[in-house]
Amino acid sequence: MATSGRSALLSSSSAGPKASLESSNPEDDDGQNLWSTILSEVSTHSRSKLPAGKNVLIMGEVGSGKTTLVAKLQGVEEYMKGRGLEYLYFSVHDDDIDDHTRCNAWVLDGDLYHKGLQGVAIPVDAISDTLLLITVDMSRPWNALDSLQKWAAVAREHIDKLRVPPETLRELEHKIVKQFQEYTEPGSGEDGTPQRRNEEEESVLLPLGDNTLTHNLGIPVVVVCTKCDAISTLEKEHDYRDEHLDFIQSHVRHFCLQYGASLVYTSVKEMKNLDVLYKYLVHRLYGFPFQCPAQVVERDAVFIPSGWDNEKKIAILHENLQTIKADDGYEDVIVKPPVRKIVHEKEIQAEDDQVFLVKLQSLLAKQPAVTTGRPVDTTSRAPTGSPRTSNRSAAANVANAMPQAGQTSEGVLANFFNSLLTKKAGSSSPGTGGNNTPGTVRKSGSKLGISDVQAELDRISSRDTDVDLSNANETPATDGQDT
Repeated sequence: MATSGRSALLSSSSAGPKASLESSNPEDDDGQNLWSTILSEVSTHSRSKLPAGKNVLIMGEVGSGKTTLVAKLQGVEEYMKGRGLEYLYFSVHDDDIDDHTRCNAWVLDGDLYHKGLQGVAIPVDAISDTLLLITVDMSRPWNALDSLQKWAAVAREHIDKLRVPPETLRELEHKIVKQFQEYTEPGSGEDGTPQRRNEEEESVLLPLGDNTLTHNLGIPVVVVCTKCDAISTLEKEHDYRDEHLDFIQSHVRHFCLQYGASLVYTSVKEMKNLDVLYKYLVHRLYGFPFQCPAQVVERDAVFIPSGWDNEKKIAILHENLQTIKADDGYEDVIVKPPVRKIVHEKEIQAEDDQVFLVKLQSLLAKQPAVTTGRPVDTTSRAPTGSPRTSNRSAAANVANAMPQAGQTSEGVLANFFNSLLTKKAGSSSPGTGGNNTPGTVRKSGSKLGISDVQAELDRISSRDTDVDLSNANETPATDGQDT
C-alpha cells in the first residue's frame, strides 16, 4: 500500500499544478466522454467504409468470354474455366479512405441446364446488392439479339421465383427509374463530376420514353459486347459494312433501353474499355464517382451509360443505312453464314517400295500358265479370214500402237518373247537352221507355230500386263517366215 501510494504521489507531483487543477475540474468527465464518443464513431465508420457482399452475376452463351472478362478485371493471367457456376472476384480499392474489399463475381454456365444455380449466387436477401452483366459475342453477331432476350428472360424467371416482397420490388424498380432519369453528363459540375439535381428539380424529372424501361428487373443491367476486335474479320470474311455495324448497334441499344441497361464494347485481346467497365461497375455498386462520358464514335469501343440514350440518339444511326431499312428484321439482315463442312479424309499410308514389289511378284506368280499345243480359239478375235491373216493384222496393230523408240527397247522385247518360247518348248536353243525366228522350235517332234506366238500376244494385251512396250520401235518378225 505504501509503495503504491508513493507512486501515486510521485505521479501527481511530477504532473505539476496544471494536472492537479484538471483533476479537480468537474468538467473533466464530460471531456473524456466526448473523446470516447469520437473514437467510437471513427472506429465504427472505419469498419464499414466499403460495404461487403456486392455481387455481379454474369450470363452469356458458351464461348462468349465471360470467365476471361472477369479474370482480366481481377488481374489474373492464368485461370481455369469451370462448369455450372464459377466463383471469381475482383478487388475494389478506395484511395480516399484507404480501404479495399472484394466484389463477388458469379459466372453462370452457358448451358441452360445450369440456370437453377442462380439461387446459390443470388439469394433473396442479396437481390438489392446485385448487378446483372450479360455478355454478347461480337464475333457471332447473328446470335446477339436472341442471346440478349434469352438471358434476360432467365434472369426475370429467377427474380420471380425468389418471391421478393412486392413493396421491396417496387422500391428496387423505382430506384432504377430514378437513376435513369437523374443521369447527367460527366463534367457538368465545377469539379468535373456529374452534377446531381436538387430536391426541386427532382419533382420535374423528364418522363420516360415509350420503349424505355418497359422490362424493369429491379437490378442494374450492363450489356457487354465482347471480342469487338473481330469486327475487322467480319468485314473481310463476311463482307460487313458500316451500315451492318450500325444496324447491329441500333438493335442492341433498343434492347438496352427496354431494360435500362448500359452498353460497353470490349476487347480483351486489345485491352479496350476494360478500365471503363471496371470503373462503371464500382460506380453502380459502391457509388464511386464516375467521369467517363458516352462514346459512340469508335465502332469497336462504344460506351453508353444507363440514362444517356434515347430514341432520338438511336435514330442518328439510321441515317447511315443505305441498302438496309431500320425496320428490317434482325435475322433477315444479319444472316448466319453457311457452315462449311470439313471432310476428314482417311490418311493412306504408302507402302515401302520393296514390300510393294514383293506383293506384285507374288501376284504375278499366281497367274495361270498357258500350255503349248492347246488349240486356240481365234473365232472371237477374228470372225472371218484365215489365222495367218489375223496374226498379221494383230501384229501390225500392236506395232502401230507402240511409239517409236531406240534399239535397246527392241532387243529387250525380242529377248522377252524368246524367253517365253524357250519356257514353253522346254529347250535351251531359241531356234534351228541358223534362223533366230522362234518358228523352228521343236518339242517331242512337234512344231511350234506362229499361232501360238499370237496367242501369247493376245493373252498379254488382254490382261493389261505391266510390261512396258512404249519404247519399242518395231515388233519381232513373225510374218512371212514359215519354215
